Amino acid sequence: MTLRGKLFGAFLLCFILPLSVLGVLGYHLLSGIIEEKYAQQSELTLRALSQSVSFSFMEMDKVTDSTVASESLQDVLNNRSDSGKDIDKIDYLELNKVQRSFRELLVNHPSVSYAFMYTFENSRINQIFTKESFSAMPFGHFKAEPIYQEAVRRQGLPLWVGPGEYPEVTGSGTEFTQIRVVKDILTLSDKGMLLVQMKNSGLETVFRHFRFKEEQYATRFLIVSGSGLVFFDSSGGAVDGKRLKELTEYRHLEGGETYQTGRTRFEGHDSLLASVDLGVEDWRLVSVTSWVSLSREVMLYARWLGVLLLVCAFSAVLFLLFFSNRVTRQVIQTVKFMRMVERGDLSARLPVVGSDEMSLLAKGFNSLVSRVAELLNEVMRQQERKKLAELQALQAQIKPHFLFNALESINILAVQNQGRKVSQMVARLGNLLRISIQQKDVITVEQELQHLTSYLEIQKFRFEELFDYRIDVPEELLRCTMPKLSLQPLVENSIQHGFEGIGYMGSIGIRAEVEQGRLVFWIEDNGIGMEPGKLAAFQYEGQRGTAHEDLPETGERRGLGVCNVADRIRIGYGLAYGLFISSSPGGGTVIKLVLPLTSHHGPGQRPDGV
Repeated sequence: MTLRGKLFGAFLLCFILPLSVLGVLGYHLLSGIIEEKYAQQSELTLRALSQSVSFSFMEMDKVTDSTVASESLQDVLNNRSDSGKDIDKIDYLELNKVQRSFRELLVNHPSVSYAFMYTFENSRINQIFTKESFSAMPFGHFKAEPIYQEAVRRQGLPLWVGPGEYPEVTGSGTEFTQIRVVKDILTLSDKGMLLVQMKNSGLETVFRHFRFKEEQYATRFLIVSGSGLVFFDSSGGAVDGKRLKELTEYRHLEGGETYQTGRTRFEGHDSLLASVDLGVEDWRLVSVTSWVSLSREVMLYARWLGVLLLVCAFSAVLFLLFFSNRVTRQVIQTVKFMRMVERGDLSARLPVVGSDEMSLLAKGFNSLVSRVAELLNEVMRQQERKKLAELQALQAQIKPHFLFNALESINILAVQNQGRKVSQMVARLGNLLRISIQQKDVITVEQELQHLTSYLEIQKFRFEELFDYRIDVPEELLRCTMPKLSLQPLVENSIQHGFEGIGYMGSIGIRAEVEQGRLVFWIEDNGIGMEPGKLAAFQYEGQRGTAHEDLPETGERRGLGVCNVADRIRIGYGLAYGLFISSSPGGGTVIKLVLPLTSHHGPGQRPDGV
C-alpha cells in the first residue's frame, strides 16, 4: 500500500469508519423505536376501527333477526300456492301485497343492497327486488354448494360471505352477503334460506377520514379473509379480490394471534403491516403504512450524516494532496519504474533530482538495475551454450547408433554373398549418412521421411518376413519442418523390441496430421507391447534421459533412441511438446510425437499456411 493509501486508510479507520458505524447503529435504533411506537398506536387504531366495522355487520344481523321473525316473511314461507311447480326451475314471483310489506321491512334499510330468499318446500326463489346483471342460482344447484351446508349447520345464525369468495352464489359485485336459515316461528323447522347483500357505504364511512387524508397518514386498510383473500380496500379497491401472497411475503396476517405486526414489502414498497381479529367469521382488519412516511425524521438524520461524511472525506483528500503529495509522487514514480524493470525493461532509470533521501533512493535503484542487467546477460549466454552442448551430445549419441545397425546388416548380406542387396544396402546407407551428417538440426518432413524410408528398406533386407510398413503423410505437410532423426529411432524401437519373438507378420504404420495447430505423428505397431509397470518406468526414465537395459552386443541401452528424441524435443521446444506412449501386453504400441507446426519456404516460395 502506498504512503498516501496508508494515510487515507488511517483516516478512514480512525474517523470515518467509527462515524459510519455510529450512524448505522443509530439508524437501526431509531427504526426500531419508530416501529415499536407505531405498533402500539396501530393496535389502538385497529381495535377501534374493528369495533366500528364489526358494528356494521352486527347491525345487519339485528335487521335480519327482526326480518326473519316478521309476519310478512312467515306468510311468504307458508304460501303453497305454487307448490306444484318444478323445484329446479327458478320462479320469480310477482310482488303481492304481503311481499310488498316484507320488501318494505328489509329493503328500506339504508345498508341493504339486494335480497332474495329460497323456499325449501317448493324450491321457489322469492326475489324481493331485481338486480341488474345477476341471476340467482337454482335451488338445486345451491344445495350442492359447501356454503349451503355451512349455513344449515349454523341453525339460523348468520353466515357472512365476502366479495369474490363465492361469486357463483353472490355475484361478482363488491357487496358483503349474509346467508341464514329462516325457521318457522311455531315449529322451529327450517323453511327457507335468506340472502341479503350489504352496501359498502357503512364501511366507507368508517374509513372516510383516513381516505381523505391518505397522503398525511400514508395508511390503507384491508378486510381480509382467513385464507388471505382481500374483500375490501379503503384506498379505492385497488387490491380487491387479490390474495395477500400476491402482495406481500408476510404470511402471519392470514390468521393466528389477535394482534400481529411486522415490517415487510407490500406491492414492492417498504411497509409496516399490522392486523387484528375483526370478530366476523375468520376475517382480519389489516393496516398497511408506508415506511417512508414513518421514517421521515430518520431519513433526515441519514442525510445530515451523509453530508458530514462527505465533508470529512473532502477534507481528508485536501490534506493528502497538499501535505503528502511530494513524497507520495516520488514513491509512485519509483514503483512505476520497478514495474517497468519487472516487465523486462532493464534500461529504465530513475531521474535523480535534489540531494535528499529520495535522490539516494533513485541512485541506489539505478545501480541495482544495471547490475541485474549484467548478471542476466551472463546467465543467458551460459544457458545458450549449455543448450547447444546438450543438443550436440544427443545427436552424437544417435549417429553411431544408426551406423552400427546399418553395417551389421551389410555384413550379414556380404557373408551370404548377396551382392545386389549389398549394393542396395550401401545406397540406402549413403542416404542415411547424407542426412545424418548435415549441419542443419531442422529439416523438412519430406527429407525426414526419405531418411526413414531408407532405414526401413535396410531393415526389410535383414528381416524380410518379420514386418511390413506403411507411411501416410498428407502432401501439404511435406514442406513443414521438424528436428532431423526424430522418426527413425521410434520405428527402430518397434522393430527391435516390439517384434521380438512374435510368430506373425509385424506391421508398422506412420501417419501425420494437424491437431489443434500442432504437427502430430503417430507410430503404431502390432508388436508384443509392454507391461504397465515397464511402460511407466520407460516414460519416467525417458523424461530423465536414461534407459532401462544394457545390450551386451553394443553396450547401448534399450530405449536410448526414444529417450534422445524426447530430450531433443523438450530442450528445443519446451514441455508442451514431446512423446506420448500407449501400450498394453499383446496389444501393440502407439507413440504420439507432437511438434510445432512450422513451414519451410524455399527460394521464391510463399508460406503455404499449413
